[in-house]
Parts: sequence; structure tokens; C-alpha cells
Amino acid sequence: MPFNGHSAYIDMVERHQNRSGFETFGVHMMLDGYDADPQRLANEALIADLLQRLPAELGMHAIAPPQVVAVGPKNRKDPGGISGVVMIAESHLSFHTFPARRFLTADLYTCQNDLETGRITLMLQDAFAMRDVDVHVQRRGLRYPRADLV
Repeated sequence: MPFNGHSAYIDMVERHQNRSGFETFGVHMMLDGYDADPQRLANEALIADLLQRLPAELGMHAIAPPQVVAVGPKNRKDPGGISGVVMIAESHLSFHTFPARRFLTADLYTCQNDLETGRITLMLQDAFAMRDVDVHVQRRGLRYPRADLV
């Protein structure tokens, strides 16, 4: 999946990085899922399993066990759901579900140069039976030094 139509911008950044001693630090994929299965969104075991499996399936390395917590209602926008995160050597993966709204947010952040956003989107759509998604991909650390500065 392209970086949301910013390919000319990405090309310009990469040309600048090559000339200036910088590189991109990583990629941050943000997915918002709509009209998902509320039973799956409320399933702590499903979320824990995904967070356990995904790092290895994506070529990443978990550095701590996943943490999954059921959270009750907090305010008008937050009717409660499940929050889960796994820290990886490359950064983190997290999910926040809202079963009553049939809504999910997911963040996958890695210092890898690429992320298989299309594959990940399909995996999450299947896991939560989401009918619609918005996917945003942002390169992070556009001026990350190629070498140590000290």
C-alpha cells in the first residue's frame, strides 16, 4: 500500500537523506477499523494472541509479553473496550477496541524501513471481521542521523 499518495514527497525526502547523512528512522501504520464484530473486539484472548503472534510474523522481535486490559467506560467517546500493547525491539504494536461502537484503532510502529501495510490490513480485517478501514502510513524520523553523533 503506498504512503497515502505522498510518493513524490517521499522521493524528495529520500533524495535529501542520501545527500545529507540522514535516513528515515521507521514507519508508523495507523489503522482505524469500522463495523467490526463486537464479540471479537471484546475478546481479550484474541487480542492477546494477535499481539503474541504478529511481531514474529512481521519479522519483528517482542521484548516483553503482551499486556491486554479490559477498560470500562471513561467518557462519552469511550464506552469501554480492550486495550493491548506489545513492546518490540523495533518499537510497539497496540490495539484499542470499542465493541459498543464496533470500532478499532491499531498502531504498528517500527524502525524497519518498510511495513507490509496491505498484508497487515488484510490480517486485521480478517481477525476482527471489519467491513471498512482507514489506513494512514507515516514515515518517522525523517532526519535520523546515519551515524552516531558523539
